[in-house]
Amino acid sequence: MSSNWTNFAYLISAILFILGLKGLTHPRTAVRGNMLGACGMLLAIVVTLLAYDIVSPWVIGIGLVAGAVVGAGLAIKIEMTAMPQLVALFNGFGGVASVFVAGAWLAARTVSDATTSDEIVAASASGLIGSVTFLGSFVAFAKLQGLKWFPDGNVIPAQKLVNALLFVLSILLSVFLVQSPSADYYFWLIVILGAGLGVFLVTPIGGADMPVVIALLNSYSGLAAAATGFVIGNNVLIIAGALVGASGLILTGIMCKAMNRSLTNVVFGTLAPSESGPSADEVYAGKIKSTSADEIAMLLETARKVVIVPGYGMAVSQAQHAVRDLSNLLESKNGSVVDYAIHPVAGRMPGHMNVLLAEANIPYDKLREMDDINPEMEQVDMAIVIGANDVVNPVARTDPKSPIAGMPIIDVDKARTVVVVKRSLSPGYAGIPNPLFAADNTLMYFSDGKKAFQELSEAVKET
Repeated sequence: MSSNWTNFAYLISAILFILGLKGLTHPRTAVRGNMLGACGMLLAIVVTLLAYDIVSPWVIGIGLVAGAVVGAGLAIKIEMTAMPQLVALFNGFGGVASVFVAGAWLAARTVSDATTSDEIVAASASGLIGSVTFLGSFVAFAKLQGLKWFPDGNVIPAQKLVNALLFVLSILLSVFLVQSPSADYYFWLIVILGAGLGVFLVTPIGGADMPVVIALLNSYSGLAAAATGFVIGNNVLIIAGALVGASGLILTGIMCKAMNRSLTNVVFGTLAPSESGPSADEVYAGKIKSTSADEIAMLLETARKVVIVPGYGMAVSQAQHAVRDLSNLLESKNGSVVDYAIHPVAGRMPGHMNVLLAEANIPYDKLREMDDINPEMEQVDMAIVIGANDVVNPVARTDPKSPIAGMPIIDVDKARTVVVVKRSLSPGYAGIPNPLFAADNTLMYFSDGKKAFQELSEAVKET
């Protein structure tokens, strides 16, 4: 394939990438956007392999079929609760792929090959960012999966100092590699240091910050790919990497704003309970009012406006379909208006709640963003919280010493009646008690999320 046709195909791929990202900005066009992006990547891969005549078409076909089978298997079998872990793995594999491509380019050079400093710098960046992404993503996967050997908090003394030292050493090795391009071992030392940096950067970060970390690691994988594109002189890889890197950084900024935290605070700090904060016994003692499905059903009979606030507990119990059934029942039987209040960082990855509710075929116009629904909360007859904790904790507004102080929350405490569906009074990721549970207008429904909403639907039918 001539270079003109190759570049033309790359241009088509780039257009498909951009259209795909545009489609992903709205739930109604997200599926189509995803397909456009996938088609663009398929075109780029096939054209690249054909243009450079690297391997036989049979090998290309086998690789495409094997990848399609693995991808389809993961898409079908993966549980929605494990989707954040899968995204973390995708980020990690993208990072390590960039490392191997840059390393292969360095190893394949001959004495007669002219190597510029720009190419060596790009290879160093690819090795460092790619290895940070790879190990950092696997640590994020382990933390999301609940593997205990990756706890929140520092795992070695003076961890921040160690991180800084690893980064400085990586930069020094990059300088040595530029000065001695034939010394490939510098590159692999950079990769090793980057891997250690990835582990030590992500390990201290708390679970509440995982949505931000996943978005940031996604950006890292794009930056590593773009750097690799400069190494091998591949335009479509540069474009794709730049798009992923930029969109990941934008999303990271949005998530940080939603939590009212700076990126440096997320990366170098942890959410931890304040030593001077009240204990759970002080907050809850004698104030918790437990309720039943029948009692809630009687209250719902006169509720004209109902808002459901989903959290990670809904994902764990796979309750989205039961939530939809109750919503439809309230609208058809009681004539209630039911909306869903979505916090930007509810769940474990950006858009987690949106994906779950869309899976249950809940209309998109019922998914209300936090800033949109909050002004209406005082007119809400009943707010039903399922599995959310920190994102509805009013101490974010009232206690400047709280670890979540200043974080925007959904103002469910302003509703006339609040029903919280939880298994227990266990704290959220921030590790602090929630005074909402003990508020005068709050009723606690202790149950599994899916079971609770199924019982509520039956009680509403019988009321």
